[in-house]
Amino acid sequence: MELYEKNAWELSEMLKSKEISSAELTRSVFDRIKSVEDKVDAYLTLNEENAIETASEIDKKRLAGDQLSDLAGIPVGIKDNISTKGLRTTCASKMLENYVPPFNATVMDKMTNAGAVITGKLNMDEFAMGSSTENSYFKPTRNPFDTERIPGGSSGGSAASVAACEAVVSLGSDTGGSIRQPASYCGVVGLKPTYGSVSRYGLVAFASSLDQIGPLGRCVKDVAMVQSVIAGHDGMDATSAYREYPDYAAALNADIDGLRIGLPKEYFGEGIDPFVKQSVLNAVKEMEKQGAVVKEISLPSTDYALSSYYIISSAEASSNLARYDGVRYGFRAENYDGLVDMYERTRSEGFGDEVKRRIMLGTFVLSSGFYDAYYKKAKLLQRRILGEFTSQFRDVDVIATPTVPTTAFKIGENTDDPLKMYATDICTVTVNIAGLPAISVPCAYDEKGLPAGLQLIGNKFTEQTLLNAAYAYECISGGFRKPEL
Repeated sequence: MELYEKNAWELSEMLKSKEISSAELTRSVFDRIKSVEDKVDAYLTLNEENAIETASEIDKKRLAGDQLSDLAGIPVGIKDNISTKGLRTTCASKMLENYVPPFNATVMDKMTNAGAVITGKLNMDEFAMGSSTENSYFKPTRNPFDTERIPGGSSGGSAASVAACEAVVSLGSDTGGSIRQPASYCGVVGLKPTYGSVSRYGLVAFASSLDQIGPLGRCVKDVAMVQSVIAGHDGMDATSAYREYPDYAAALNADIDGLRIGLPKEYFGEGIDPFVKQSVLNAVKEMEKQGAVVKEISLPSTDYALSSYYIISSAEASSNLARYDGVRYGFRAENYDGLVDMYERTRSEGFGDEVKRRIMLGTFVLSSGFYDAYYKKAKLLQRRILGEFTSQFRDVDVIATPTVPTTAFKIGENTDDPLKMYATDICTVTVNIAGLPAISVPCAYDEKGLPAGLQLIGNKFTEQTLLNAAYAYECISGGFRKPEL
């Protein structure tokens, strides 16, 4: 087995024992990138020279006997909407094509302080708006299990890079399923943490009340390792929760005897592919054999969640993206007549169709005469959805659902039907609306070899319970299967 194929926790042990060096590992990953990147297109910006230099510095510290974290020397890919000082951050948009941030996101400071080796910036849907990574200004990313299919989105590059072994682990962001959905399509593990548990400072905002940074990896233990590094209070983020966080990897436990699992009937109805539905139910049965207790529950407001999500997220996007006007930074139209025309031409030329669609929708629902009819009702529904989850978590520890209704579809198949594209988020958006944590783990592969994901949802700040449950299932199922590229 090549070094780039190994999991982060295995590599961490090999680095500690000096069986391998970080420089050797990093070169192995970049050799893999050179070998398969033209098939996958996961990266927008590579950071090879700096990565090798960082890896060599980590090796020197290790030889000197310095105390290093478990993540020290591990190659990590970063979604391109997370600010990286001195390294281009485009949000996969023409608007920020040449933007190089003067500061790091808090998660980047945490990762670099832990000794992570940054391989580069990963492709995504423009400004994280999309479910397929087809909305990138630069190129679509391809699913490593079938390069004619989408990897999911918006963190498609983050999931595809890990599945294709072009990064050992990665960071993504999740506004309505953008970590979990591509994790499902690409057969990897993706965690969307509790809102406020990971700092959003330096994450380019899409919908501020829903966005959350989280890790992706090829196994649950790797995801737990990264989450242990990035979780924590940050004074630079007003929504950051002030509390203590455990070492999730150290506390990982596969004992689920007595774990109460809820099956919400609304997530197994119309629109869920029969293969996906049965795969998830089979996964839950396997957990039941290990001592878990399963019961059917109901979350009746789920039917309205998608509408609520797109109203709230588009409204916040409309406000957040107002700053891209061609004045202070980013793209500016070359030909214009006066200030207002410059604004209009810059935004028309700089934003892609999906971003413009959501800006217009968001502006509409916030406009005078429509605020009460749409945005206010969506916010009231948000409170109701959280209440339903809170009520159910009195009787269950985790809730099990499909991550995505289907396996990955072909590139271009749904680009002309935005509503069909939005429907891929039906199982994931409620988690963001309620600010809850959730994890996706691979649970089956269809006759074409395409992965399907099991989603486990927890109450706020119960990431350890979720990780333990996912780890227990991973021990049963065998976990990640490497695609043939």
